[in-house]
This record gives sequence, C-alpha cells and structure tokens, in this order.
Amino acid sequence: FFIHYSWYIFYPLQLINKQLVIYHKIKIKNHPEYQYLNTVYDIILNGNKMSDRTGVGVISKFGYMMKYNLDKYFPLLTTKRVFFRGIIEELLWFIKGDTNGNNLLKKNVRIWEANGTREFLDNRQLFNREVNDLGPIYGFQWRHFGAEYKDMYSDYTNQGVDQLKNIIDLIKNEPTSRRILLCAWNVKDLNQMALPPCHILCQFYVANGYLSCIMYQRSCDLGLGVPFNIASYSIFTYMLAQVCNLKPLHFIHVLGNAHVYNNHIDSLIQQLNKVPFPFPTLKLNPDVKNIEDFTFSDFTIENYVHHGKIYMEMAA
Repeated sequence: FFIHYSWYIFYPLQLINKQLVIYHKIKIKNHPEYQYLNTVYDIILNGNKMSDRTGVGVISKFGYMMKYNLDKYFPLLTTKRVFFRGIIEELLWFIKGDTNGNNLLKKNVRIWEANGTREFLDNRQLFNREVNDLGPIYGFQWRHFGAEYKDMYSDYTNQGVDQLKNIIDLIKNEPTSRRILLCAWNVKDLNQMALPPCHILCQFYVANGYLSCIMYQRSCDLGLGVPFNIASYSIFTYMLAQVCNLKPLHFIHVLGNAHVYNNHIDSLIQQLNKVPFPFPTLKLNPDVKNIEDFTFSDFTIENYVHHGKIYMEMAA
C-alpha cells in the first residue's frame, strides 16, 4: 500500500522505506537516471518539511548537482513517460521570444495554462494583464533583455539585448570566452512576470569541438518540473551545438532549492520503484542551421522505452 501524502507527517520513515522494495533491491545504481531518482529519495527521506507559496507544502533540501553525457544518450526519464512534444514546443516558444500562452494552448500544450488564468494573474497583482499574457518571462529575457514590456502582442524587434544571438556569436567566434551566459533573472521585470523564472542562468563551454552547458535552477520541483528541465536544456545544447558546427557533450544541472510537493510523494514513491530503461537518443534535422528555423518535426527521438504515465497535480 502507499501512504497518502496528507498522512505523511504521522508515519515513521521506516514505513516509507518499506514501500521502496525494488529501489532498495538495486544495490549498484549505475544508470544516469539514478542521479535524479537518488535526489528524490534523499529529499523525501531527509528533507525539511516547509510551507510554501502554493499552500500545498513541500519537503526540501538545498544544493544538488547532476551531470549527463549528451554524447552518449539523451536524458529523457524512463521511469515515467515524459511529454516530449510539450518540452520541444515550450523550448521553441522560448526561442521565439514568445510570451503568449495561447500559442502553446493552440498546440495542446498546457504547461503554462494555470499561470495565465485571471485568478493567478490577479494574485500576482497583474490586474490589467490579459488572460494568458505571461509577461516578460524566459523568452522575452532571452531575446529582449532590458526592453520595456507592454503586452504579448507588441513587436519587440531590435529592442533590448538579444542574449541568444549574442551567445551564438560568442560560441562561433570567441569559443574560449568565459562570458557565454544566458540569464532569465531580470530583477526589474520580476513583478511583471506571471511566474519569476525557476531556471535562471546557463553558461556554455566549448572545447575540442564539443559544447557543454551548465544551468542553475533556483526553484526545483522534482516531481514535474525537473524532468522537463533536464530534457529541455539538453535539447537546447544539441540545437546550439548543431548551429555552431559543434557536438554536444555535457549537460550539468545545478539545483538550488530542490523540493518535493506533499501531493507528489505517493507518485514519486511509485516512480522510485521503477527500474530505468536505457536512455534514448535524439536526432536533429542536420539541414537546420539557424536556431529560429527549428520546428517540432526536426526532432526525432529513437529507442525511447519507458514506464507508464505517473500523474502529479501541478501546484500553482
């Protein structure tokens, strides 16, 4: 049986451990997915119980690092089915500098839907913001950092700093630079955003014809967000490598406040008992040479064997 999260605080940790029969049977956890699974396990067993902004409550710990070898595999979790199309469409949406949540909803990608409702925007004091206008979030900061945000319909061409263009120029022309950074954390704009960025900074490193990425994430929802973020920044590294005539090597993920929502505990215990399959591989259309020209059809995932979907409710 599984302990329902609402009773979690009343149960000794030994009972949770008893539910993790398969997880504990695997003594040598060499599969790279165990970087994620072991982090989940450590937080559930050893984390700090806290209240949080959403009112759901979390168990949290501070400071983890995971490293994935992109030259050997594509780190899309296999212990549950991950919404690959949604990851791609969101990333392409960021790259366009788009802040209109309706453009994702038209493609049946609902990952930002809860953050664009009238109620959510009003709670953020964004009373004059149209529903699904998410404000100067990731894509706006990537393409127009420093520009004044008006609304999701305005044309921001040549406004602000195009960080994405700049990092591509540096990777191509100054590959030894230590300034190949992309930052979504713009303090001036935080109050205008439907949701301040969780993954806030990444840096790129070029050596011997390979491109690596390190990303710092301030707020890390282990159940829903982190599996998306691992895959998204890995794909982003593949894309940048291709348009810069390099090969992808490493994605390094640094987690700040890493947390498990109370209503995800049962589902994550189920996931911990799944044995990972080999990671799949990712193929990009080699004809695409411009970062803005990618479409969903340019990405092919091969040999993605996975366990079934595990439902977790988003805390907004």
